[in-house]
Amino acid sequence: MPSLLAKRLPWTKAPLIINAPMANSATAPLALAVKRAGGLGQIGSTNDLAALETELQTLSTSSQLTRTSDGLLPIGVGFLAFLANLDRAAEIVRKHRPAVVWLFAANELGDYAAWAERARQASPASMVWVQVGNVASAVRVAREARPDVLCVQGADAGGHGLARSAGLVALLPEVRSALEREGLGDVMLVGAGGMADGRGAAAGLALGAEGVVMGTRFLGARETKLHPVWREAVLAAKDGGQETVKTMVFDELRGESVWPEGYDGRGIVNESSEDFRTGAGMEHVRKQFTEASQQADGGYGVGGKGRAAMWAGTGVGLVTKEQSAAEIVEEVREGIIKALEEARARS
Repeated sequence: MPSLLAKRLPWTKAPLIINAPMANSATAPLALAVKRAGGLGQIGSTNDLAALETELQTLSTSSQLTRTSDGLLPIGVGFLAFLANLDRAAEIVRKHRPAVVWLFAANELGDYAAWAERARQASPASMVWVQVGNVASAVRVAREARPDVLCVQGADAGGHGLARSAGLVALLPEVRSALEREGLGDVMLVGAGGMADGRGAAAGLALGAEGVVMGTRFLGARETKLHPVWREAVLAAKDGGQETVKTMVFDELRGESVWPEGYDGRGIVNESSEDFRTGAGMEHVRKQFTEASQQADGGYGVGGKGRAAMWAGTGVGLVTKEQSAAEIVEEVREGIIKALEEARARS
């Protein structure tokens, strides 16, 4: 029997695969490809909501995309709540009516309630999803904002997340238990962080997630907007716990970080992160980055070289080839089924 989440996303296939709304990288081509493969395709955004409007207009007029019976655009849209203008974001939601409005990184936890209310006013049929990284925030956001779904992000995730967080194996079950204890068990959960193939995704589902969110795996997708050297570095990286690092350095390469207190980012280890780790001051690191970014490669590098931030999670060692997004979705979906069957056979 289809889950409640599957019923709300009727074009999707089980197990549900979701691409993370990676700002500047998850654009219309990726969202469309993931959707057509039976997943939830998503677009990310920054403070440049005009760019998001352009991406959504592309999808809204695509002959390859049909709106749902509720008139929704069958994709998700991610907003950085600390950065985006709420009024402008609400206008975009009202105009394009995405199936999912994904919220992340509010300045204060209480801000999510206002965002959720405005999203529902703008498009009542759209689902509101909020990304969280610890148990306390999950409970508070569930109580105050009443999201349809919480995305529980573990510490292995690439890109931005809480500087202090647990791995998904511990975090997701504790979040579920806490929500049920507080009478909030109707809030659905999806998981993110460290899942880059069918085996990891199967583990996420076994932990209680109704779908799995992948960012790092989709860095290998042809439809993801990514500097070619960044993609090369992803495909070359091995032993993700060693070749990625959680740090504030990457956010401060162009100046003081604009992210809310308590957030940092996980990216591929390079000369910027290593210089800072071994004692170089931030002024020196910024100077070296500025000079490198003016070169033909944009400051990106492979094998520990380069100065520019290349976000990736600990699952990067499992991303070994460039593929279409559809191939990734199908491969992961088949891998989940195989992993669960093999686990059942061993029990």
